[in-house]
Order: sequence, then C-alpha cells, then structure tokens
Amino acid sequence: MKTVRISIIGTGYVGLVTGACFAEVGHQVTCVDNDVAKVDILRRGGLPIYEPGLGEIVQRNVAAGRLRFTESTVSGVADSEVVFIAVPTPPLPDGSVDLSFIEKVAREIAACLTTPKIIVDKSTVPVKTGEKVAETIKRYSQSKVEFDVVSNPEFLREGCAVEDLMHPDRIVIGVQNRRPVATMRDIYAPFDAPIVVTDINSAELIKHAANSFLALKISYANALSAICEASGADIQQVVNGIGMDRRIGRAFLNAGLGFGGSCFPKDLSAFIKIAEQLGCPFDLLKEVQAVNRRQMDRFLGKIKDTLWVLKDKRLGVLGLAFKNNTDDIRLSPAIELCTRLQAEGAILRVHDPRAMEKARAELPDAEFVPDMNAVAEGCDALVVATEWEEFKQLDLARARAAMTHPILFDGRNLFDPDEMERFGWVYRSVGR
Repeated sequence: MKTVRISIIGTGYVGLVTGACFAEVGHQVTCVDNDVAKVDILRRGGLPIYEPGLGEIVQRNVAAGRLRFTESTVSGVADSEVVFIAVPTPPLPDGSVDLSFIEKVAREIAACLTTPKIIVDKSTVPVKTGEKVAETIKRYSQSKVEFDVVSNPEFLREGCAVEDLMHPDRIVIGVQNRRPVATMRDIYAPFDAPIVVTDINSAELIKHAANSFLALKISYANALSAICEASGADIQQVVNGIGMDRRIGRAFLNAGLGFGGSCFPKDLSAFIKIAEQLGCPFDLLKEVQAVNRRQMDRFLGKIKDTLWVLKDKRLGVLGLAFKNNTDDIRLSPAIELCTRLQAEGAILRVHDPRAMEKARAELPDAEFVPDMNAVAEGCDALVVATEWEEFKQLDLARARAAMTHPILFDGRNLFDPDEMERFGWVYRSVGR
C-alpha cells in the first residue's frame, strides 16, 4: 500500500471519522480545526462527539504518530499531498445551502498553496460547488501552482460511521480530469469497495439524490402506517413483505416519528432548492417533507386522544437523540416531541443513554433521569422516542407498578403489541 499524506480541514463527524480511519489503514493524517478548544480535547485523547469505536481508533493512531491535530491551516496544507474539505454546510432559511465555510477554506488553501495539491470536497455540497472551489483557489492563489479539485461525497451514518467508512458500499470520486484518480485510488486501496469515477457534477448530485431517496423511503413507510391504522393492518408485516422484494429492500422502511438529524432534513431541502434553481421542480420531495411533518402531528394526536388534557400530566420520555448510537440532538424528532408536549403543559421526566448533557439546554424544565428504569416513577404515561436497543430491556413490571396508569406510546415500535397487552398495558404504537 502506498502511504499518502492527507490533511482534513474540519473535525466534525465527517472530518474526524474520515481522518481517524485514513490513519487506521496507514496514511499520515493531519486534522485541522479553527476551534482551539476542540483541538485541545483531541490532542489530550478526548472526543467532542460520541461515535462507537472512534475513540479507540483516534487514541491508537495518535500514539502511533499517524494522526495529529492542529488549528493551523497553513501547517495542515503544507504537510499534505491531498487536502480534504470537511466543514459544515448548514441550511439557509430558504432551504438552500450556506457555502460560506467552503468558500472560506478555499481561500485559506489558496493563500498557502505552494506545491501541487489535490483538493477534495468531502462536505455535502450542491452540484457545481467543485467548479466554484476551483475558481476561488485560482483567484486567490499567488503561487499559481497546479491543483486539482475532486468531489468525494461521504455516506456515513451517525452511530455506525466507523463501520460505514471502513466497509463502504461504494466510493465515489468525481474529477475534472484523470490526473488525481491514481492518488485517490491509493488513498482508498485498503478499503474493499467498488470505486465509481464520475465527473464532479455527477458525484455531487449522487449524495443529495441518495439521501433524498432514503428520506422518501422513510416517508413512504410513515404514509403507509396511517393507512395500516385506518384499515386494521400491521405496518411491520406490510413493510417486511415489501422489503423482501430485492428491488426494494427492507432498509429505511421503518415507520416511526419521522426522520431528523443533521443530514436528511438539510439535504432534502437543499436538493429541492437545487432542482428549482436548475428549472426542474422536484415536487415529489416536497411531499416527502410534508409526510414527515404530518407524522409528528399524528403521533402527538395519538397521545392527546388517549390522555385528553396534557396540562400537568407527568410523562416519562425514553430517548432524546435523533437516532440510536449517537449523542446528536440536531433536529431530533424526540426533542421536537418533548418541546411540543411541554407546550401543552406536560411535565417531563426524560432519559437517553448518551444525549442527556446535550439536551439539557433544549429542555431546561425537564427532569433528567440517569436510570431508564426509574423514568416511569409517578408518570401518567411513558413515551419511546428514540430506537435505542437497550430500551427493549425496560423492566415493564417495575414501570407498571411505579406509574399512575400503565400507558405506553411507542414512537419506534420497539415492543410487541400482544405482549404489552398480556402485561396489562394500554399500548399505542405506529401503524399497528
């Protein structure tokens, strides 16, 4: 294997996982971030995020000298052959993407470009961003050295990002010419996955198209769940039957509270805006958004229909992160549900295995309970809002004895309806 000297600008989920895994397979990696406090945490062996398996990889490769952290873009660029851009691309109010961080980094790279480099967009960006990055570097570079811009979109899922990067389904490399392809292949040679080489515009579209399609699958399952409830069918049985079709697949066909997090809502809105700007309105994706909004309304309505008045009702909520195996609460359906329950006057006792510290600022009036089996004490009902596997081990007998009424609203379909009925619970789930 050929070792490549790489710098990663940005140490969020994408940048940190990418840098750590590149080092793990033998490359020399410098991770750059302008947040001095974050860099200090990383240098001391800490992590600013929770991601299963990541801490061990970071510590191992820092100790081996393959991974280092700096706040200096100049140092990072100077030490590398390939510079990955992995900075945030947050949404703007109209749904389009804020590319100011990308533009800023492109200018910083241009200012310290003294030898030929490959500049790789790892951040999720709208189509044609690679062209703008190339124009910006040319405009602000004083040295006029040769460089190439590549699009290499990430397909990482929070909670299993290390696994996704070490064992990807595919690796997409978008290029303007063939010159950087050999080096990009060297970087990914240790990863056993097909490499798809495209033009830059196609690579940039692949990421937005993929995430929007996955969001569509989730909303399709949620729309089906309403039909199942109205007809007396079982959404689990329906999607299992659908998913056995190899043309469809079972993944992302789970009904629940709807999708959230930092990727799907943002990327869906961005793709809708991109299509509009290209003169090709993608109205199908607007309905995906609408179904997602309605799903939360439907679940809140289920709670209100059962409990009637929520004011002064004490509710235990299991789950705050937007999904399991992460501490990320950005656009979390669980947080939205808690906020709306509080707006109705409900008193909340909440628990999450990883996200409680981050959620305190969002839910200052909630009572945070460290033990999931203690959440139910004195409650009028329990609500499952995130699909943590450990919630399936909830002591249902203890919870039932501790509550004023044995009512459970399962927003993630974790429990079996027949079993809950045998235990004497009033059980409300999604699409069953």
